[in-house]
Amino acid sequence: MTTTFSREHKMHQLTVFFDGQCPLCTREIALLKQLDTRQRLHFEDIHATDFAYRYPYIDVVSADKRLHGQLANGQIITGLDVTAKAWGLVGHHRWLQILRWPVIRWFADLAYMFFARFRHPIARLFGDKSCQDDNCKL
Repeated sequence: MTTTFSREHKMHQLTVFFDGQCPLCTREIALLKQLDTRQRLHFEDIHATDFAYRYPYIDVVSADKRLHGQLANGQIITGLDVTAKAWGLVGHHRWLQILRWPVIRWFADLAYMFFARFRHPIARLFGDKSCQDDNCKL
């Protein structure tokens, strides 16, 4: 799927649409922001009040179930494709590209979908007190 978006976002190579209510997600985004010294990434919280207005082509329910991203050419990518691309653009965790290899990709995507589905309970398991009953607040 390819869609157009504002000129502001074309400066970036990847726009990441993330769950701002997930502590694990926001920690990763904060680290990516810190490492993005070349301003290759742009981040959008899918729970922002004006998100649906600014990005009507991104289904919030789908984006909440699976990480979404948009390349500078307008192409939408999801899941570990977004994660691997984002970390590659900041020059860290290049090993994530292995997870995109054909045979490994299937297993990695299955593990990612499990993680994405249970990310809030996983945050609680690791002691994050901001998550209660799958409703996370920072």
